[in-house]
Amino acid sequence: MRLNNHEAIGFIDSGVGGLTVVKEALRQLPNERLIYLGDTARCPYGPRPAEQVVQFTWEMTNFLLEKNIKMLVIACNTATAVALEEIKEKLDIPVVGVILPGTRAALKATQNNRIGVIGTVGTIKSEAYKNALKGKAPKTTVVSLACPKFVPLVESNEFGSSVAKKVVSETLNPLQLKKLDTLILGCTHYPLLRPLIQNVMGSHVKLIDSGAETVSEVSMLLDYFDIANSPDYKNEVNDFYTTGSPKMFKAITDEWLAIEDINIQQIRLGGMKHD
Repeated sequence: MRLNNHEAIGFIDSGVGGLTVVKEALRQLPNERLIYLGDTARCPYGPRPAEQVVQFTWEMTNFLLEKNIKMLVIACNTATAVALEEIKEKLDIPVVGVILPGTRAALKATQNNRIGVIGTVGTIKSEAYKNALKGKAPKTTVVSLACPKFVPLVESNEFGSSVAKKVVSETLNPLQLKKLDTLILGCTHYPLLRPLIQNVMGSHVKLIDSGAETVSEVSMLLDYFDIANSPDYKNEVNDFYTTGSPKMFKAITDEWLAIEDINIQQIRLGGMKHD
């Protein structure tokens, strides 16, 4: 595998959720150039059939491969759950998903071995987190809960609203009597709702941000493959692509990332209907 240190790291997500991973990458990996693609027009991926999620993930992957990326981060739990292994097998660049890093962090954090997982319908149905947790620590009690209303709240930039507060409270209510001490935010959209989630679960529950944990793995792989960029070559801006409204996307990036001169372009992927 011959990779160019100066090429970008690619990030793909069903919408804006993966920006929580990018935020951490900007902090941990300031020398790296990042290219992000959010499939906002077809978000959410959670309720979609697995075959369709795999197809959409390949469409995003192929778009970024044309940009000569040196590593791919699938910054979407639903896509990681159903497409990671296939994509990893077929690409000759490192491919990182968000599930295993989150699993490792949760097992490290828990004191009572009672771990909760919240995610999309697709992620929870796949049991990817449960299997990964049980595979590493069979005696762990895993309580999973699908939260289908969370992603639309974030995608519509409502994550700070009173509606969001009510929805989060009602959705997480079943977890409150489960004696959890650790909760995995098993969707990269969820950290934008973090203050509300923490408030409902209580300060004694440690929240695990799978996306942020993933960036530590990316950092390690850059060193392992010797493909980290040097400060001298960091002269190109990071690129952001969306299949949806650039205006809504920019509103969220402005609030969440606070980057000046952000370059956002709208694109279409295979099979998308034109307006």
